[in-house]
Amino acid sequence: MFTIHHHQNTITHQFPNRNNSISQTRIQTHLPKIYNAQSPSNNQTSNNSNSSPKIKRLVLTQEGRTKINIYPDREFYAYPRFVTHVDDNFISNLTNLYREILRPEMEILDIMSSWISHLPEEVKYEKVVGHGLNAEELSRNPRLDYFFVKDLNKGQEFEIEDESFDAVLCTVSVQYLQQPEKVFAEIFRVLKPGGVFIVSFSNRLFYEKAISAWREGTAYSRVQLVVQYFQCVEGFTQPQTIRKLPNAKEGNNSILDQIKGLFGLLSGSDPFYAVIAYKNFKPIYE
Repeated sequence: MFTIHHHQNTITHQFPNRNNSISQTRIQTHLPKIYNAQSPSNNQTSNNSNSSPKIKRLVLTQEGRTKINIYPDREFYAYPRFVTHVDDNFISNLTNLYREILRPEMEILDIMSSWISHLPEEVKYEKVVGHGLNAEELSRNPRLDYFFVKDLNKGQEFEIEDESFDAVLCTVSVQYLQQPEKVFAEIFRVLKPGGVFIVSFSNRLFYEKAISAWREGTAYSRVQLVVQYFQCVEGFTQPQTIRKLPNAKEGNNSILDQIKGLFGLLSGSDPFYAVIAYKNFKPIYE
């Protein structure tokens, strides 16, 4: 899928796109593993291949897509942030989930990523490709074999061939998507049949950059929103939801704690939410 050519002090990364043409970005060798995708115009028709998924309905209203900070996201994320945006308990839950679902032979796309992917350290995957808004953060991520920079609120089409990945990950970032229906449809396109899409999030966010539907929602409504993102694309399996609430022992949640957790009222460590669905079918591994 990828080739790397060395020419004097530069590297050219070639990434075959869905039309079998080649997109290239030349960079200095001190910033390896970068592919800078050109964002198509918002007026450009996406998903025009024969395997294009169907968006059955729009989930968000126009108002629900709005942000307080209307300046381009690339400007907001221009400065690298080498921090974790969730606590250790959340990260542990997420890594364990990846350990349970992902397999070493998988080719993985980590969208809206940064300098850490939270994959289990002991597992070497076939390939991990990262996407995000800050090249400096992505270049520090030791799990990425390649990465590319693209603003999904400007253009939702990936320059990636159909059915290229076994798994797609989106960690604590879904709240910033203004066109989630198109993004989820594009994820469906690049997944192989039986491929999995894992969306995880907590109650933290850059408030001014989250969409209105997310900002004004509760923990329960946010989970349901992501479920609807999956359901609006024809072909995903019924989404599975996972909730791990803070200050509650496994299997010993009081009714009051459960009610508080549904509305995001529990304090303490970060709550862990994940929504998972597969393309066409859920595979069974022996």
